[in-house]
Amino acid sequence: MRRRTRTLIGTIGILAFVMIYAPLAMALADSRISETSPPVQTVLYCILGIAWILPLMPLIKWMERPDR
Repeated sequence: MRRRTRTLIGTIGILAFVMIYAPLAMALADSRISETSPPVQTVLYCILGIAWILPLMPLIKWMERPDR
């Protein structure tokens, strides 16, 4: 598969993942995180803001793999 095709498929996959992850993270933040103290909220919001990239790293590496 060509890199251009992998990039298209990966981009669609990333957008689909973020469209699912963002509402779930917002619901979690609204229901649980808002009840904690401000320092804990800061840490948890940072974790939620970075956590989306971890499951997508294999997809991004696959997308950026050079053509044969």
